[in-house]
Amino acid sequence: MTWRRFGGDRGQAFPIYVVVVAGLLFAALAFFTIGKAAIVRSNAQGAADAAALAAAREGRDTLIPGIDLATLSPEDWEQVLLGNRFDTSAGACVAAQDFAAMNDATTTACSRSGARFSVRSMTNGTVGDSVVPGTSGRRGEAAATAEIVPRCHVKPGGLGSGGGSAPTPEAPGPIKFACDKGAVVDYNPARPRAWRSLAAALFDIRLID
Repeated sequence: MTWRRFGGDRGQAFPIYVVVVAGLLFAALAFFTIGKAAIVRSNAQGAADAAALAAAREGRDTLIPGIDLATLSPEDWEQVLLGNRFDTSAGACVAAQDFAAMNDATTTACSRSGARFSVRSMTNGTVGDSVVPGTSGRRGEAAATAEIVPRCHVKPGGLGSGGGSAPTPEAPGPIKFACDKGAVVDYNPARPRAWRSLAAALFDIRLID
């Protein structure tokens, strides 16, 4: 009788054991899915950040067609530093799409407001099959905004070799820019440098959200 009782106890415990193991397995798979979803979301954010920075960098590095740096007056340079001479064509959003693609994603939205560039991205990869309802095949989405920030201004008295009076509009002299942390950037029309190189010294690009 004792043997039968113990055997019966084991028979009753087995279904409970199966249920517990199944529950633990489901929980493990659910945690795995949550972790994978977090990775996909992180990938989307990384792609959005890279795309927004690329858009801002392209905007910073491209001036309105026809601008000749060698002929700009100090007042013109101030407008450049305010961001009023950047090209507003679609080149920035093309750069955003290219950088999103490098991160296995695509841009679903791209816009510009002044010196700010906002991008939304979606991953090409998905969470994949999962035991969590509604997550199978879901892609990661994220948004980011980058801003062009001037770090310099035209240095007072920085015109011409002697820092005297302003040169005539027909013959602008060297320009000195006073920048953050005491840095000074020179631009000499007689020895012009590429705008992309100069822009990197005059402006910072940063993510703002």
